[in-house]
Amino acid sequence: MKLYCLSGHPTLPCNVLKFKSTTIMLDCGLDTTAALYFLPLPLVHSPRLSKLPGWVSKDGAVNLEKELKECSGRVFVDSQPEFCLPEKELLDLSTIDVILISNYHCMMALPYITEHTGFTGTVYATEPTLQIGRLLMEELVTFMERVPKAQAATCWKNKEIQRLLPGPLKDAVDVWSWRKCYSVQEVNSALSKVQLVGYSQKVELFGAVQVTPLSSGYSLGSSNWIIQSHYEKVSYVSGSSLLTTHPQPMEQSSLKNSDVLILTGLTQIPTANPDGMLGEFCSNLAMTIRAGGNVLVPCYSSGVIYDLLECLYQFMDSANLGSTPFYFISPVANSSLEFSQIFAEWLCQNKQSKVYLPEPPFPHAELIQTNKLKHYPSIHGDFSSEFRQPCVVFTGHPSLRFGDVVHFMELWGKSSLNTIIFTEPDFSYLDALAPYQPLAMKCVYCPIDTRLNFHQVSKLLKDIQPLHVVCPEPYTQPPPAQPHRSDLMLELQPPPMAYRRCSVLGLPFRRRYERIHLLPELARSLVPSEIKAGVSVATVSAVLQSKDNKHVLQPVPKPAPVPPSKKRKRVTEEPPEVLNPKPLLSGAVPLEPFLAMLHKNGITEVKVEETADGHILHLQTEDVLIQLEEDATHIICDNNEPLRTALRDLVLRFLQKL
Repeated sequence: MKLYCLSGHPTLPCNVLKFKSTTIMLDCGLDTTAALYFLPLPLVHSPRLSKLPGWVSKDGAVNLEKELKECSGRVFVDSQPEFCLPEKELLDLSTIDVILISNYHCMMALPYITEHTGFTGTVYATEPTLQIGRLLMEELVTFMERVPKAQAATCWKNKEIQRLLPGPLKDAVDVWSWRKCYSVQEVNSALSKVQLVGYSQKVELFGAVQVTPLSSGYSLGSSNWIIQSHYEKVSYVSGSSLLTTHPQPMEQSSLKNSDVLILTGLTQIPTANPDGMLGEFCSNLAMTIRAGGNVLVPCYSSGVIYDLLECLYQFMDSANLGSTPFYFISPVANSSLEFSQIFAEWLCQNKQSKVYLPEPPFPHAELIQTNKLKHYPSIHGDFSSEFRQPCVVFTGHPSLRFGDVVHFMELWGKSSLNTIIFTEPDFSYLDALAPYQPLAMKCVYCPIDTRLNFHQVSKLLKDIQPLHVVCPEPYTQPPPAQPHRSDLMLELQPPPMAYRRCSVLGLPFRRRYERIHLLPELARSLVPSEIKAGVSVATVSAVLQSKDNKHVLQPVPKPAPVPPSKKRKRVTEEPPEVLNPKPLLSGAVPLEPFLAMLHKNGITEVKVEETADGHILHLQTEDVLIQLEEDATHIICDNNEPLRTALRDLVLRFLQKL
């Protein structure tokens, strides 16, 4: 059993498991942090960005004025943002049989895998994961297509040129694997390969293994996966949460008794408490609104935004800010808000019960009805005429490199009354803000990440007790910025097996057993013999048929009788003669009774020598050696077949025939 690691990002995993002749991809996360190396894509012409000077090396030897621009003391790539794909060269991706998706954030690279590698398999995901994943992909495509860039920048990727560039571009890794965004056609084609599954639904893969999704408690439809055969069990835990938020709670008991547990997707900010961050978010938002400023929240169009809106729904009235408008701007804003209300069976019990009252499970339905929350596909059209300040705007993308957020950064960045609040932990907020410096607006970092922290995962692993744990390398050492914090790493016995991008791990257990079915007529012919109290065995002669990873023992076919014929026929191969098997022997030959038996049969001169494996008996008069071992008896006798046969029969008196 092998694990191929195609992604180095702990929370955007992409691994391939080879298990019992099946090849299973576990998630295909897309690392969008590569977008931070690029200039923002403004929806409205930006004089500031259009006048940026091109970059030329100090000695003038390298001139990349058309590809690279200097901005706020850093150098950025001036082309459509690109993303870091999972590794494609480590193994042949066309051999992948199935892809298991754990949540909608971990499927964003799916079109790159299914459409460009010869993939012919099936993708398994829950319905919310598929539908919200579709929204996030379509949103990403729309962001890119709204602001097309004429030229593509590739010269800077040359190794000889890249090492001459200033940081952080100089230190960017795997730049030749970066790719532009896919198209809507590729999204639709990729998602047509998805087969929907429900929690605890067992799916057979070629008769070899069974896969089962379990609720992971992180987002709508998010799953952990059990991959098991009759005698082996692998658990894949990715992006899980034990906190009480809107999704169904995490299913833990089914993860017990795992031979191997593959652990990814822990919190990216282990020192931050999500509840504390929510409180800080609300208080900073209230201070800004009271001072007459606007609040910008760069966020994804699904996920934490539902909890933020619910928190603000309760907070704004108590803070006497009930008249402040909320705007949610995204090409998929309407669909996202509607989906969250209709996937009732995937919600926690508290929200499920509201559906039967009937009440909407999320309060943002009431905010929309009372016009406190308005949603728009973009800043153009109705929004520009209905927009009033001070307000709170939720929009994407959290990287600040594309989407409507770029316009608001240009619009509000020059005033210290306004505040930008970062709630998504995927991007360094300082790197995200770099091309907008100098910035007058206030910046608040309140990352909300509900995934498991190290304390929670240590307690979980104690409860479910897997034999072996496999995890990304960063989880096995303290954070580089806090080397003294040994509590921010996994300390297990045995130590976890760590992987990084392009690792190939041999997982530490071997298949020892396989299940075989007996046909009823063969079972009826068995004659069990009791070899000790409560234990009976029987010999069987049969034909083993293996098909579709299922193994069946069938009776040995009898050769068909050949009808007599006077005509001379060509000689044909006769079926092999089926011989009755020799009986198997069980038991042990006890030394003293055996010596007594020899004496009784006239063999008196016996010299006994003790060995590590048993005893050697030297029959001196007959010049014969008998080796008595735990699992074998050897009679060494030259040119005296009658004596050898007589001694064999004496040995057989002490053994049981099967």
